[in-house]
Amino acid sequence: MNTPNKLTIVRIAMSPVFLFFLLMPAIPHHFLITAVVFALASLTDMIDGKLARRNNQITSFGKFLDPLADKIMITCALIGFVSLDLISPWFAVIILVREFLVTSLRLVASGQGKVIAANFWGKMKTVSQITAILVILLVEEAASLHLLESGFLPTLINTIAISIATLFTIVSGIQYLILYKEYIDYKN
Repeated sequence: MNTPNKLTIVRIAMSPVFLFFLLMPAIPHHFLITAVVFALASLTDMIDGKLARRNNQITSFGKFLDPLADKIMITCALIGFVSLDLISPWFAVIILVREFLVTSLRLVASGQGKVIAANFWGKMKTVSQITAILVILLVEEAASLHLLESGFLPTLINTIAISIATLFTIVSGIQYLILYKEYIDYKN
């Protein structure tokens, strides 16, 4: 197994660690620890892609596992945030529906011999989601340290961050549907 694929597996393994710290308020600075774990996992995503391209180590296994690892991390964050009442469930549902939709579209297209790679909007969606998750974690850490007054301001910042990510998620999903509509057979 090559290094990029090992990094992807590490990212998947970091997901339960991320969720553990997120959901453990008894641990001091759990939001900060969670942010560090998430940031490191996000870095492995960037590094594995660069290594795979630079060393010509792009594999079918990596093409399958890399986007799955991203979705696992994002899903863990969204479920954790909803359970802690940090975001509205609607944001999580919209983001997850888009992920299922595009993943299904990719599966259908691959069955017809077409690989749908991430494009600009898909990458912007990922960056906006990662950024929103890190912002929410750092805002909550700041609020727990009384650097931000709990209540309105943290809620407002969290809502703005997840709203921006949701907007990019919607635009990206619509764009994929329009670009690859020929792979969806509405007649059968």
